[in-house]
Amino acid sequence: MNDSLPLLSLCLVWPLVGALALIFVRDQRWAKRLTLLVAGLELSITIAALVGFNPDHAGFQLLEDYSWIPGLNIRYQLGVDGISILFLPMTALLTLMTLLAGWNTVQHLNRFHLALMLALESVTIGVFTALDMALFFLFWELTLPPLFFLIGLWGIGAERRHAAMKYTLYMLFGGVPLLFGIVMLAINHARYAGGGIPDELVLSLPILLTTPMSDAMQTTVFLLLMMGFAVKAPLVPFHGWLPTTAMEAPTQISALLLGLKLGVYGIVRFAIPLAPNAALQHRWLLAIIGAVTMVYAALIALRQTNLRRLLAYSSISHVGLVIVGISAFNLQAIQGAIMQLFNFTLVAGSLMLIAGMIQQRLGSNELVHLGGLAKPMPRLTVLFFLFALSGIGVPGTNGFPAELLIFIGTLRAYPSLALVALFAAVLGAAYVLGFVRRGFWGPVACAAVAQAQDLRARELMVLILPALLVVVLGVYPQWVLSLQEGTLNAWLQSMHRPTVMITQAQPVVSKRLASAETNRHEE
Repeated sequence: MNDSLPLLSLCLVWPLVGALALIFVRDQRWAKRLTLLVAGLELSITIAALVGFNPDHAGFQLLEDYSWIPGLNIRYQLGVDGISILFLPMTALLTLMTLLAGWNTVQHLNRFHLALMLALESVTIGVFTALDMALFFLFWELTLPPLFFLIGLWGIGAERRHAAMKYTLYMLFGGVPLLFGIVMLAINHARYAGGGIPDELVLSLPILLTTPMSDAMQTTVFLLLMMGFAVKAPLVPFHGWLPTTAMEAPTQISALLLGLKLGVYGIVRFAIPLAPNAALQHRWLLAIIGAVTMVYAALIALRQTNLRRLLAYSSISHVGLVIVGISAFNLQAIQGAIMQLFNFTLVAGSLMLIAGMIQQRLGSNELVHLGGLAKPMPRLTVLFFLFALSGIGVPGTNGFPAELLIFIGTLRAYPSLALVALFAAVLGAAYVLGFVRRGFWGPVACAAVAQAQDLRARELMVLILPALLVVVLGVYPQWVLSLQEGTLNAWLQSMHRPTVMITQAQPVVSKRLASAETNRHEE
């Protein structure tokens, strides 16, 4: 069950070690260098975990399982599968990119800022690796304190403290139904096992996936988990925090929020597999919410004159497309949806970092202050245009295979909804290319643009790797798809889990049997 080298724990703990080490580093230059070293080694560790992953095995791998709080049967349980493994190096890569992009932007409380960045990386890795629901919820909630301070203390807008509070309140609101759903899952297992509470409480995902539930219980759990994850995704009508945060937060933090879709991951990892029958019965609701989010956000993006706000609404629209793909419940659509989540890190994160580079030079992302950027900044323009083409799914970029798979899968499940998705894709091309035409082409709009400096060597280094991955995965996406295929096939097969009516006469399932079931599942 446990590997000789606990790679996932190392991925989790290493950034925290770096954050604590910053306490003893007084010089700001050395603090930044130490943080960069920690982030670089973290990327190496996550790549080692990826190399050690076996795509032919559909179950959880790199497992670590230790007793944590015995009184409540809460365990320190980590593991990854084809759904989650790619998010580890992507989290490490995007964190490293944001650190380099903001190398000289933080002028006060520098060490505190760097420590919060590393702490945020650690708990985000925890969200992607936790297999115990209590541990997952702990990491989920621990993403709030670093983001609250990072937005409120180092935001670039006048309303940054309001944005930090708004984000926190939204996330706390989403955490309430999520916690209720987790508690109901644990109680359901105790009732099914015929034991008392807390003796038979179980929060281990592998065990909960095999614990039958009644249809009514599945529906309640599904709706509670969906509401909690929809806030973080975000989906309409819980999306209001993202445009505000994108405008007020540091662009590096906005890049993390746009690039790492923890809410959508939670839907795929927990909400659907834990209540599969309810998910199948309410797939129409998922499809409608996704379609409304996709079209609504695209229409709002058409009206935007600020690049950061446009990117926020574009991200929301693409989340809607991913939800539509998930609701199709076939292999092509699910593969496209997971690959699109992977693409968010490369494309949405890079575009927001470029918006931050423009903000540093001109002091604004408004169209009225742009115009003719291609002339003084050709390298920035080329990279922005490449990521923009990927965002609208142009062939030759990584966005094309992801969106094509989603469209094909959706066409099989909902032919009319596939047309809505195509309409949203056309809207996406309209608002992206429209902004490029007005902001980058044409005559130079003002003297500040004419004097703007093109990408520096450090900034070019930040963007060149994601740009290469955009092209490589556009030409050969099979590498990513093959990592997911075994897990996603098993994910789809598990959608037909039996339901039971829980009664007092339910046969007792001992802890030994539950433990044996866990071992069998992990093997």
